[in-house]
Amino acid sequence: MSAETLTLESVPGQTAGSRVLRLIGPLTIHNLFEFQSTLRADPPATLILDLSDVPYMDSAGMGSIINYYVSCQRNGRRLIVAGVNGRVMELFVMTKVNALLTMVSSVAEAEQAL
Repeated sequence: MSAETLTLESVPGQTAGSRVLRLIGPLTIHNLFEFQSTLRADPPATLILDLSDVPYMDSAGMGSIINYYVSCQRNGRRLIVAGVNGRVMELFVMTKVNALLTMVSSVAEAEQAL
């Protein structure tokens, strides 16, 4: 198990009420709590979750994304997942999470969709 660092960069989106949260590094149980705290702190109407710099994630990381998705559904918010690489996409496809989430290839594509 690797305890590599996860860096979070949160910036306002181009559309009112949107925010881009960029993750840099693996999303695993070892660094999950800061990610969850950031998600809970001030949830925007639309969150674009940029995973383009996430080389891998474990089931705990995926579970935290699913939990946030469920929270969005319950509270009338929106989650868009952008830039998922092949390794992480395999996890999403294997668990059929890709059928739940709105997924796009880039943050720019997500911004255009808004």
